Amino acid sequence: MQTLHLTPADYTRQPWKNGRGVTVELWRFEREGALIARLSRASVAEDGPFSVFPGIERNLTVLSGPGFRLTGAGVDLRCDLLVPVAFPGDVALGATETHGQQSEDFNVMTSRDVPRPQVFLARNKTLPAGGQLALYALGPCRVNGIAMAKADLLLTRGAGIIAGGWPVLAVRLHGLPEKQAEP
Repeated sequence: MQTLHLTPADYTRQPWKNGRGVTVELWRFEREGALIARLSRASVAEDGPFSVFPGIERNLTVLSGPGFRLTGAGVDLRCDLLVPVAFPGDVALGATETHGQQSEDFNVMTSRDVPRPQVFLARNKTLPAGGQLALYALGPCRVNGIAMAKADLLLTRGAGIIAGGWPVLAVRLHGLPEKQAEP
């Protein structure tokens, strides 16, 4: 069972594809130079366009702030605190109803070549093994006996045993190879 514990010191900052903000990339997996899966954080502080990612499925969860609306051709989603929403990455979408207030969000991007991820909150429970499990701490907690600080990420192929006062944002990814390169 492969386990990787990442902290904010391991993350990288990069400009958004559309140049209108900054992404904090927590972890990514590529195959032959093509993005297969990526976990990141970003802030939405004003109304404006989201970057377009052809061939990518996206999932966004607001971590803090009032949230916003995400709209575009055939898409109208309310992005509220701690409620994961899924949408296609190749549709031109824009954030609206930000009212000039910043919201921090957690993003999951996956290639359409792999099954869509499951994204959910988990607290004080055991999640069974299956696929790649990514557990992002929303505050101090323990995952598989490891002390996690707010914004730490644990990646495991095994079960996830979550204990403590704070939940984690759990992402279950399928279709990734057993052995993966470290960040």
